[in-house]
Amino acid sequence: MVYEEFKAKIREHFNDVEVIAGVATGAIAHGALVAEALNLPFIYVRSSAKQHGLENLIEGELQKGQRVVVIEDLISTGLSSLKAVDAIRNAGANVLGMFAIFTYGFDVAKQNLAERNVKTYALANYEQLIDYALKSNRITNQDLELLEQWRIEPENWGR
Repeated sequence: MVYEEFKAKIREHFNDVEVIAGVATGAIAHGALVAEALNLPFIYVRSSAKQHGLENLIEGELQKGQRVVVIEDLISTGLSSLKAVDAIRNAGANVLGMFAIFTYGFDVAKQNLAERNVKTYALANYEQLIDYALKSNRITNQDLELLEQWRIEPENWGR
């Protein structure tokens, strides 16, 4: 189970965590399961504030100074993940790090996260996926060449 892997990795790297945060919307369910498994409070962070009601960006109780681990489903450029990190930091809490289910491992993401001092871990990455697909004959060597070309510059792929 994904949440069990997250639980083990969080205990390994951030044993002093006090709150688990899920990034809306893809990581809310995963974050909630991780929080439950660790017996910790859960919050989630929207990409933008609600346009009605309390207009919250963060849902759930978060106190200043609390130590938070962010759960993300996918990291591509890291920018949406960093919006959540910024919101938590702006609320006065401390982000210990981030765990993702999957990352493409793009240099831009590594740079963006490093610039904001966010320690990031992923359960799986693009290289692992491609290696598995090749070894299990789900892709050919010709497919591999195309996928490696895409990986170099995905934003300009097919142009």
